Amino acid sequence: MVKEAVILAGGFGTRLRDAVPDLPKCMAPVNEQPFLTYVIRYLLSQGIEKFIFSLGYKHKFIEEFLETEFPTINYQCCIEHEPLGTGGAIRFSIQKTTGKNVLVLNGDTLYKIDTAGFSHSHQANSALCSIALKPMKDFDRYGVVELGDDNIIKDFNEKQFYPSGLINGGIYLINREAFLQKELPDKFSFEKDFLEKEFMNKTIFGFVHDNYFIDIGIPGDYKRVQEELKYHAPDLDKVDKSWTLFIDRDGVINHEKKDDYIRNWQEFHFYDMAKESLAALSKKFGKVIIVSNQRGVGRGLMTEEDLIHIHKNMEKEIAEAGGHIDKIYYCSSTDIKDFCRKPNPGMALKAEIDFPDISFSHSLMVGNNSSDMLFGRNAGMFTVFLKTTKPEQALPHPDIDLSFYSLIDFARACR
Repeated sequence: MVKEAVILAGGFGTRLRDAVPDLPKCMAPVNEQPFLTYVIRYLLSQGIEKFIFSLGYKHKFIEEFLETEFPTINYQCCIEHEPLGTGGAIRFSIQKTTGKNVLVLNGDTLYKIDTAGFSHSHQANSALCSIALKPMKDFDRYGVVELGDDNIIKDFNEKQFYPSGLINGGIYLINREAFLQKELPDKFSFEKDFLEKEFMNKTIFGFVHDNYFIDIGIPGDYKRVQEELKYHAPDLDKVDKSWTLFIDRDGVINHEKKDDYIRNWQEFHFYDMAKESLAALSKKFGKVIIVSNQRGVGRGLMTEEDLIHIHKNMEKEIAEAGGHIDKIYYCSSTDIKDFCRKPNPGMALKAEIDFPDISFSHSLMVGNNSSDMLFGRNAGMFTVFLKTTKPEQALPHPDIDLSFYSLIDFARACR
């Protein structure tokens, strides 16, 4: 599966200038967060582990945003000191990647394709480049892509009114080595100078993804996205066995050890009613999964055997109280950019592989730290904040859907 993405974020945003002055287009605020936030979070939920940002116009805004809001992701910035065109920007940035195939997309467009399926189709056809195609009706803003029965691109048609058709959704999967071997200038249009010439060699494929799509390039769509991407709290009355509960450990199930780690079973103490809460939640949710950062192991303050011993005893007591834990995932890495360390969503994606019926859109992440809330957002889950260790947490908060004082309060709300 593809693990690297190039995000083109160097555009001037001329058509949005009245609505969003003095900002790169991808930094336009949507519900008080830059639009780029939604793009990055979706890619994280799809398993993208490395990001290359192709920047130009007012790049400092984006660099400062990444340093502040996404310090734990693995990323690099490529700065265009003069416009290179879409093709030149891709060629310049893709050299920073190392994988065989690289996802390329625009920072001002959110297109929620299935990247795993896209990657499979691309590799099965040995494509030089694959394009994600979005079906549309009654439009004149985009050209139409003609697709053959074998998914080979047959032609690109100019912009005009179409009652229906497939548009280029602006997401590409590119065979890195084959692309870099092409004799292309430093400055060129990826669409005109590469795609519209190379497709005649039958190396460009298209795959239809009829998923959510929004391009904020014009004021009307920018206005519309404010409502479409607004977070809405889940209705707990509608939670059933199709839902999954992801839950943090320390400060949620058991008392935290201030400025230290729970190093052995003797130091592990359940919160009052925590076991009974998990028993009740086990009846409500289809799966209950613990996700926990355990840096104490990585720092050598305890062994992995110590941690496993704690978990076995914890699971035993939860089971005796009538609850169950389907699986425990933990990350002992001390590297904040480790993809499996919260707030990065690696542990959630491991659970999705182990339990294919898990849907993040039908999942809740319960925790007591901002890293838990960001983990939930980065995986595409709803979030529940417990005030067990941080009663002063200000609300409302853009990354918190629901809040309770303790696990038992949350469990009672779920009945």
